[in-house]
Amino acid sequence: MLRLKLAVAAAALLAGAAFASPTAPKNGAEYTTLKTPQPVQADGKKVEVIEFFMYHCPACYALEPAMLAWVKKQGDKIVFRRIHLPLTGDNDPEAHMFLTLEAMKLEDSLHAKLLTTWHVERRRLKSDADNLDWAVKNGVDKDKYLAAYNSFSVVTKLKSAGRVAGTYEVNSTPTLIVNGRYLTNPSMVDASNPGIPRPQLDQATLQVLDALVAMSHK
Repeated sequence: MLRLKLAVAAAALLAGAAFASPTAPKNGAEYTTLKTPQPVQADGKKVEVIEFFMYHCPACYALEPAMLAWVKKQGDKIVFRRIHLPLTGDNDPEAHMFLTLEAMKLEDSLHAKLLTTWHVERRRLKSDADNLDWAVKNGVDKDKYLAAYNSFSVVTKLKSAGRVAGTYEVNSTPTLIVNGRYLTNPSMVDASNPGIPRPQLDQATLQVLDALVAMSHK
């Protein structure tokens, strides 16, 4: 009888392991569905993928290489964009920097340099003055930067950034939103698949993204 009970217990454990899989993610486990779907900025059959991130976030920096490779692999199947979570509220300097560079159409070209500044050079850009100094030293015109930094559109977006994050139910980074409906992040994938080695967690997260993009195309 004892052997039978042990065999049943082992089978249950195997079944549980099979249930949790990044390649076949489950709602409420590896991802959640937003209570209120959000509008997307994708045309035609493309699926929008949003990464909520913060420049100082170590997990965002760790995910970046795999994330960029994944986006490139998707080609024209997706539209990818970033939103900076405003950690300190309406005047968050990191989010302000992001929105300024985005308005100047420089965010993509300077994104990697900013991450390197934070995570390789260990330089903390914690104020408006830090941001301005960094931008000028990296070739950005000072007057144009200040004009964008203080513009009505950038300041308005900065003040609404917290509300935007709330509509997507985002409270940590990195968090990924697919098609304005599905939310996932490495922490959820890790919690649902505790046997995944830490170095493989980012790839497992991208496997969840693959499944969510496929679901959205259907």
